[in-house]
Amino acid sequence: MVFCDSHKIIIKNRVMLKLIKQEINCVFERDPAAQNVFEVITTYPGFHAMLFYRLAHKCWEMKFKWLGRFISYFGRWITGIEIHPGAIIGRRFFIDHGMGVVIGETAVIGDDCTLYHGVTLGGTSWNKGKRHPTLMNNVVVGAGAKVLGPIEIGENARIGSNSVVVKPVPAGVTVIGIPGRIVDSKRSQTIKDRETIASKMGFDAYGATVDTPDPVAHAINHMLDHIHLMDKRLDGLKKVLNEAGIDYKEDSIPTLDDCEIKE
Repeated sequence: MVFCDSHKIIIKNRVMLKLIKQEINCVFERDPAAQNVFEVITTYPGFHAMLFYRLAHKCWEMKFKWLGRFISYFGRWITGIEIHPGAIIGRRFFIDHGMGVVIGETAVIGDDCTLYHGVTLGGTSWNKGKRHPTLMNNVVVGAGAKVLGPIEIGENARIGSNSVVVKPVPAGVTVIGIPGRIVDSKRSQTIKDRETIASKMGFDAYGATVDTPDPVAHAINHMLDHIHLMDKRLDGLKKVLNEAGIDYKEDSIPTLDDCEIKE
């Protein structure tokens, strides 16, 4: 019996050691500034926060909830990152810089997700039950973004810096703005190829790329294009009416030449 218990402890320790190695390796994959393992272990608050969280979450699962909360509180004091011990976080989770990150009790985070400083995974209700977001695998949330409520963020989604997201986000899209809007789910093949290459390089900083436009300006510019096209058609109709001998009188309207919202 003692041998069996010791064997279980050894297996658990090996699993925990493997998880810690994965946490360290994911830092090198997503932060070009990381120099060596010793630097990561001693100076990366995101790595420290995950160590505190793993211990606090284990206490929470074992019903030692006050102890879990105290470990979480101590971890926040040391790192500036607040992770509730009741949250569920997958493997290879990386918090870059970290200061001001808040992850609520019922939040669920999948594997290979990345959060930057100032991110909040918060609730919008005081009721018990699921009230925090669910992030599927490989989600990136940019600095200062707020993801609020029991919503789901699909796999490979990107939340731009300082966005406020209160509605579910489909897989594979980029969301920016307040409130968060999908930039363009029908991106060109060129942009998709660029994102694929960036993903292979392991760098997608702050959930944003140089190809990310302002969604409001993007929509207004499309409306202006449509209005210009309608003006051309009306000019053509007037020309046909005049050629048919029909006198068409109109009031002058302001021109839309050079009217454009800069992205």
